[in-house]
Amino acid sequence: MTSLYAKRLALLGMTSGLALAAFPTIAHAQDAEQDVAEEETQRGVSSIIVTAQRREESVQDVPIAISAFDQQELQTRGAFTALDVAQFVPNLVGLNNTGLGTANSYYLRGIGNSESIATFDPPIGTYVDDIYLSRQNANNLSLFDVERIEVLRGPQGTLFGRNTTGGAINVFLSEPGDEIAGYAEIGYGSYDMKMGRASIDLPLADTFAVKVSGYWQDDDGWAINNLTGERTNESDSWGVRLGMRGELSDSVRWTGSYIHTESEAVNLLNFDCDPTNPTNCDGRFTATGLTRDGNFISPAFGPLVAGDKVNQGLGNKAVMDFISSNLEVELSPDWTVNFITGFVDLSQQFALDFADGRALPTAANPVPPVVGWTYGGFSIVNDGSHTQFTQEVKFTGSIADGLLDVVGGVFYFHEENTTDFADIFTLPFAPPPDGFPFLLADRTLDNTAEAWAGYLQADLNITDQLTLTAGVRYTDETKTFSIRDNRPRVGGTNLCLAANQFGPTPCIEDANLVAANGTPIPTEQSVDLWTPRFAINYAPSDEILLFASATRGFKSGGWNARGTNPNLLFPFGPETAWSYEAGAKTELFDRLIRFNVTGFWLDVSDLQTPSAFVAPDGSLTFITRNFADYENKGVEVEITTVPVEGLNLFAAIGYQDDEYNIDPNAPALDEFGIQSVAAQQQDCLAQLAAGLLPNVGGGADEAPACGVGIVAPDGSIATPVRTPDWTVSIGGSYEIGLGTDFTLTPAINANWRSDSEVGTSEVTLFEQDVTGLSGTVYPTNTLRLGDPIDPATGSFSPARWIVNGTLTLRSVDGWSLVAECRNCFDEEAVESSLANFAYLNPPRTWMVRARYDF
Repeated sequence: MTSLYAKRLALLGMTSGLALAAFPTIAHAQDAEQDVAEEETQRGVSSIIVTAQRREESVQDVPIAISAFDQQELQTRGAFTALDVAQFVPNLVGLNNTGLGTANSYYLRGIGNSESIATFDPPIGTYVDDIYLSRQNANNLSLFDVERIEVLRGPQGTLFGRNTTGGAINVFLSEPGDEIAGYAEIGYGSYDMKMGRASIDLPLADTFAVKVSGYWQDDDGWAINNLTGERTNESDSWGVRLGMRGELSDSVRWTGSYIHTESEAVNLLNFDCDPTNPTNCDGRFTATGLTRDGNFISPAFGPLVAGDKVNQGLGNKAVMDFISSNLEVELSPDWTVNFITGFVDLSQQFALDFADGRALPTAANPVPPVVGWTYGGFSIVNDGSHTQFTQEVKFTGSIADGLLDVVGGVFYFHEENTTDFADIFTLPFAPPPDGFPFLLADRTLDNTAEAWAGYLQADLNITDQLTLTAGVRYTDETKTFSIRDNRPRVGGTNLCLAANQFGPTPCIEDANLVAANGTPIPTEQSVDLWTPRFAINYAPSDEILLFASATRGFKSGGWNARGTNPNLLFPFGPETAWSYEAGAKTELFDRLIRFNVTGFWLDVSDLQTPSAFVAPDGSLTFITRNFADYENKGVEVEITTVPVEGLNLFAAIGYQDDEYNIDPNAPALDEFGIQSVAAQQQDCLAQLAAGLLPNVGGGADEAPACGVGIVAPDGSIATPVRTPDWTVSIGGSYEIGLGTDFTLTPAINANWRSDSEVGTSEVTLFEQDVTGLSGTVYPTNTLRLGDPIDPATGSFSPARWIVNGTLTLRSVDGWSLVAECRNCFDEEAVESSLANFAYLNPPRTWMVRARYDF
């Protein structure tokens, strides 16, 4: 019954308001058909207005692989943090960083990063109201005041710029409304979780309004330490926001925000059975001796680290202040300019034990006995400060009566970081519980980044159906790096020594930044390059869009700043990527079904890969290098359907096939004397052929070239991390009318990932024993002989299902009650790996919430 005229009016209605996707009302020319038309439209899938091409368009009209979620959809799916959204996007794996519950690590089409040090930039850009967040230390944003989220898959180097080789996650906050309105919500849940959220729109004048919003949550933590009696892995946080909107004239509009957040979320190593009592498997457990009220002051050695961080106990705290401003000026009916300004100030203090108060696992010692070292088994103590300023001037317009649509502008970025951090590795050279808290390094890092860019993209609308797109961005970037040792200097030498060390070692400072082969390590990097985009899209009908594109992106270089010796702080270069895509966006059967499909081929040069491994001395060694090139190809399908009124179903399916590509003819050593992957692989294979064994903890039987970097224990090139062949997300909701005043809406979603590796070197401990050349029998191996040991130790992540559900009772008067569960069947899954330990996902949690909208 729906006419072409009605469809056009429906599309027009989708652009109104705050882009919250509702089912638009259709005005039909014939009164007798109006009710039928409205009913059919309400049954159709909703649309969302997005700005993936830096201008407003329907998500179905954008020739880019994009997943978009509006406020209503986020609520229905129970997504309250940025991390929650990851499970609904094909080929996207999202997780908390090891240790840091405030920091999200995203892997999109195999491109990602689990390193939070300030000299390493994330390849998945996070943006809030078009403001780029350079640090991922506090990017697990609470979605308490969000209008929509857009996840752009693949490089976005033309319109978004640097550090988007994998894609971009754009968060857009709600603007103040024209009337007094808002909501208040409280909740209580498992582990004594308490939460509150509220927001109110206040129009202060006909042309000016503000929105005041806030949230607070507190819980005991879902892991217990029966050694110390403390609970951990809490998600305590709070935040406030002041949003502003001013209609300064008919042609000038301004929006701005100030946000303050504080989060103490922790993601500490935990186990499904209590290390202090392995027969107790009811819950999640830790066994570190580092406590929340502890410090790093030793009775034997005095302060173990320098500065204020000596008083830090177990925990993590990130404080962020965010300011954004967007001044929009309409120059003419066809041209608009935006002045977009952003400032972010972030501080973070943490003290985290990455070894659970004991030794690190090896094939010789697969399950280290519980000790509960007072200062942790391997602890990092951090006190960081990070500030950034961005300024963008963006033009959008149309030429020749719509023949050419243009987006262009200039962008400036400046960032300053100071990170004071130390590594403590407890040795069993003194009795428990203190042991010998050996200081591996204590240093302060200062690094800056400054970038200028100009960009231009033009769409040539050859016909109403055919559009050609060409764009390019030029970026000029300079980074600087400086480091100083926090230990006392020995006389007038270049050696430093702390009380909790065995002897002096070279000071970690600029003057000693020389590689082992004598090559000076640079303290500045500069790069300038072009990142173009070419695309074609063809719409054979109003319901179908076909597109193909080629896009280049790049990610900045940096330094291996976690090195504990000055000759290890070598640089790594930029990462560049070309992505080739072809896809279709369709809405079928009068918008009852939306079916979008994209095929991609991603070709990355000089992939930056962080790696960590247990060194022969038992400590943890970090290394980040451009280990190899990388290739990934795959298919992504997103389906949304409304088969009957009130029933909404969705599915997101991703498949990918990826691999590292190394240069077999690369020189054995690079300019800094670092061995190439090809040479390392040959050494590993020779060591294995000679009967040596990988990852046995050092000694005469050790094959030191195996199970390190991206060379797997068996001498093969490792499987790329966090790239399961398949990701599947399915779910739906059904609104049931209860009389005229109430509705009941059950909703469920399930996420499945196939097997994957979560550690760079593919090191997992297996239960079959092996014998070394010395005759020593090792109880486990990393050569995949036998089954994985229990508890899971290492990087192998088996396939798993995670199921979430909500039940919402809603009144027409604005009241609603929600009962929800996350990980409803308490599925255990390996999400990360560090130092041969496996990090598990959160257990089952539940919550009941009450909300009032007014």
